[in-house]
Amino acid sequence: MANAPSAGLAAVDPRVLALAAQVTESTEHDIPLLLLKLKGILNSASLGCEESKKIKQDIYNYDLTQYCMLVLRQDHSRLRGGWATAAQLAEILSHCCVGLEVKEDPEEFYKKFLPSAIDNLLVLGRRLQARFIRAIKDEEKQDFLHCFQTVTDAICWLFGGHIQLTACVLQNDRFLQLLITDDVETAIITMSVLHSILRVNSSVLLQVDKETLHSVLDELVYKLLSTTNPVIGSAATKLLLLVAKLCKQLVKLLTARYKGLKELLSKQWTGKGFDRDLSQLLDLLFLEQSNGKGEIQRQHQAACIIQAVWRGFQTRKRLKKLPQAVTTVQRSFRAKQEQELQHLKKQKEDEALKLQMQLQRQRAVRLFHERQLALLEIIHASQVNKYMEEMEGKSALTIQRFWRGYRARRHFLQQRQSLKEYKAAVIIQKAACKFLEKQRRKRLLSPWKDPKGLTDEQRLALQQKVDDYIKLHPASQMSEEMSKELHMQAQEKLAHFLLRSRLDQRAAQQRETLLAQVNTDVELLMNAPGLAETTEKDLDVFKSRSIPVATKAIQSHNTMLKYTWWPWWKKLGDESVEDDVIPDDALNAELGTLFISGRKSF
Repeated sequence: MANAPSAGLAAVDPRVLALAAQVTESTEHDIPLLLLKLKGILNSASLGCEESKKIKQDIYNYDLTQYCMLVLRQDHSRLRGGWATAAQLAEILSHCCVGLEVKEDPEEFYKKFLPSAIDNLLVLGRRLQARFIRAIKDEEKQDFLHCFQTVTDAICWLFGGHIQLTACVLQNDRFLQLLITDDVETAIITMSVLHSILRVNSSVLLQVDKETLHSVLDELVYKLLSTTNPVIGSAATKLLLLVAKLCKQLVKLLTARYKGLKELLSKQWTGKGFDRDLSQLLDLLFLEQSNGKGEIQRQHQAACIIQAVWRGFQTRKRLKKLPQAVTTVQRSFRAKQEQELQHLKKQKEDEALKLQMQLQRQRAVRLFHERQLALLEIIHASQVNKYMEEMEGKSALTIQRFWRGYRARRHFLQQRQSLKEYKAAVIIQKAACKFLEKQRRKRLLSPWKDPKGLTDEQRLALQQKVDDYIKLHPASQMSEEMSKELHMQAQEKLAHFLLRSRLDQRAAQQRETLLAQVNTDVELLMNAPGLAETTEKDLDVFKSRSIPVATKAIQSHNTMLKYTWWPWWKKLGDESVEDDVIPDDALNAELGTLFISGRKSF
């Protein structure tokens, strides 16, 4: 402790002295919790009194504020107490530095210690902001947001006691990082810090360099352009209004650097709840742009009045319609409630009916069993088995009937979709066939095209190919005698073939005649009477070859007469046949095996 006084130890607060001794002897992990005792020491004295100043002087002399500043740079996720302890230490550090009057080496305090303290507080705020954005649970986000708010309050308290630190905060890169964020809650807190800076030091924007000034203004205008959140828009608008009120030079910078700012504010942020600040900002911008001309301002004010009147009219109109809307809602609610009551009533009735049907079914089963028992008592013992078999048969038939009905209904339900698909396919096929037939009828026959004739060059080329082929395949030379001899051999083979074909034809005709005769004999034998009933006439039929033929002729004649005697309703299927023509189907049975002239008619 280099800054500790060498004399007058009795004047030092004993609590500060004891705490400094504990911090010196403690480990690095215990120091943050020990430094929290400074809060109780500072709160023991009222602000602004001599005792409070003396306590802060002792804390600074014994390097406890230096310890607080160094602890802020550590990763508090690994230390005891966590980030809440870091936020409390930031608050303690700011309270220790505000109201402190350093008599020994004040230049080090104002030019080194305080800027370093601001930098450490901004580092802590940046870490808390990053963890708040990454947090998933609501409790963790609320804790980090509370710690972030505490750190920013400490920063505001610190530059509120030392105005020269406002420029240091604005020019710090970490403050710009806090401001350049898409998170709504931390952005609002950061803009409130900027608002406090401008309130404390109205000329601070003229003291910083142009790059810092442009960065701050760019971020405020970007927030107005990129978001639709009215809270962000209100905070940014108030900051720009404060900037424009504090310095007219900055109004010129806003109108020159951001040419579309007025249109953006009037179109996007009108009617968002902060029209008063917005109107003032637009008035300043229009006043600067019009260079003394008040026409635009009056038009803007007139537009605001018209909009206000219109919004009032719309509000009154909605309020008039409110009772009707309430009545409609109540009516729909009562209708829905009545529908639910009807549904419950119907459900209870269905359940009661189901219970009643079940009771009736049980009663019918009981009566049926009682009747069966009564019948069994009446029936003789020898007839019981027979009666039981009959009842079992009837029961089996009833079960089978119900089962077949159930299976048929289920099969029909399963095949219904297939039947629909089949019918649809048939309809589609019919339509397609009709369409194709129409297209086929419309299609005209292609006219005949004569083959193209050969040109002289093609004819010469083809003749050349023919000549080349004849040269490669010369025809064999044959004398006249050899030709005559070859002709005679061919004639002999042809005569032999014709003779053999006539013999084969006669043999086939004889086979057919014999088969027809055999078929006729077989049919006569099958229709012949038995041996006990045979007469001489029947024997004559089988002895002569002409009698069977005559018999068949008589039968065919009778068949023809029967056909001609048929009534008209039997000939409806043969309307296209002429009257004197007998269908072959009617005569096949009689003439199929008739032997005529040695041939069978097929």
